[in-house]
Amino acid sequence: MCPGGISKSSGILLKPHTFSPPGLPSRSPLLSSPQAAFLLPILQKLMADGVAASSFSEQQEPEAIIVAPTRELINQIFLEARKFAHGTCVRPVVLYGGISTGHQIRDLLRGCNVLCGTPGRLMDMIGRGKVGLTKLRYLVMDEADRMLDMGFEPEMRRLVGSPGMPSKEERQTLMFSATYPEDIQRMAGDFLKKDYLFLAVGVVGGACSDVEQKLVQVTKFSKRDQLLDILKNTGTERTMVFVETKRQADFIAAFLCQENVATTSIHGDREQREREQALGDFRSGKCPVLVATSVAARGLDIKDVQHVVNFDLPNNIDDYVHRIGRTGRCGNTGQAVSFYDPEQDNQLARSLVKILCSAQQEVPSWLEQSALGAHGTSGFNPVGRVFASTDSRKTGGFQSGGSDQSSAAPSAAADEEEWE
Repeated sequence: MCPGGISKSSGILLKPHTFSPPGLPSRSPLLSSPQAAFLLPILQKLMADGVAASSFSEQQEPEAIIVAPTRELINQIFLEARKFAHGTCVRPVVLYGGISTGHQIRDLLRGCNVLCGTPGRLMDMIGRGKVGLTKLRYLVMDEADRMLDMGFEPEMRRLVGSPGMPSKEERQTLMFSATYPEDIQRMAGDFLKKDYLFLAVGVVGGACSDVEQKLVQVTKFSKRDQLLDILKNTGTERTMVFVETKRQADFIAAFLCQENVATTSIHGDREQREREQALGDFRSGKCPVLVATSVAARGLDIKDVQHVVNFDLPNNIDDYVHRIGRTGRCGNTGQAVSFYDPEQDNQLARSLVKILCSAQQEVPSWLEQSALGAHGTSGFNPVGRVFASTDSRKTGGFQSGGSDQSSAAPSAAADEEEWE
């Protein structure tokens, strides 16, 4: 019963591509954030039950906890929760690293019903005794595949194993992501009720057809000139440029500034104040180009991003899907250009062909040849099922996979980024 209500009978594993309740247009400002899909039903239920935040307790016991992997995403979720809860008895609070712990504790102790946090700072507050879990009814993991990869899995297991945490049969657990590899689905079963619901809206693991995808075959030494040509044609339209490393982000941003292209950058080594300033300059249009690592690839909902450029392709197709999803949102159209270096990106060829085919995009002949010649292409079917798009329980994947939780390899992006 989601989004109309929160089901009490099973855990929920789902990802809405867009959230459009009956009677509201798909481009309504209310629905500009995909997090409305879980915030609205949770807030509605808390309001209906008449919960109220108390500022008279040294330990706050929220009814809902929402966790996300990055500071920027969790702050976005908090701002949406605060907007939807404005003028009601429900009080959201946010916790994340990079800012004063004392300030966050004072804000927390003013009362909290919905707690939004990154894993590290959340567990710190629980350890300090400032957050109790006995009243918890809803546990939400946004970008759940990232939350359950080898970078965050231990902390999430610590969270659900904390004193006072209701068992998975007694709480409602919701997980959201645009991609669900089979090993992550298997791991998710440890956090969800046995009869959990897998709900897919659109194609999970696939790219939105509203995004025009284009791949350009280049060498690493010609990428800068190609990028400059693209940005000169886009003018002042908002463009996100994704690179693989923090050093590369600063280098490309400096290069573009020297070429009189107003550019800022965001990555895990920048101070929180600098990260927030960079996003603010990009949102306002002061700097229409944002060079980013994977810290900005997931969940961020920035209005009017017309273009995404993958200066460096990621090392897995899930991150590609998330990156290009920063444009073409809420019924709008967008463009994504990716630089394909045959010496570096050949391992992505087959997955890229499938993603392009599933989104009815043109597949370059040279990419088809690369896919057919890639290692392990026996039985390659470019129009077959895009991986991570179905409930593995129905395909028998859990039984035939033959791997345990250790099969979830650490994410290169998690290694690269200081996510909190």
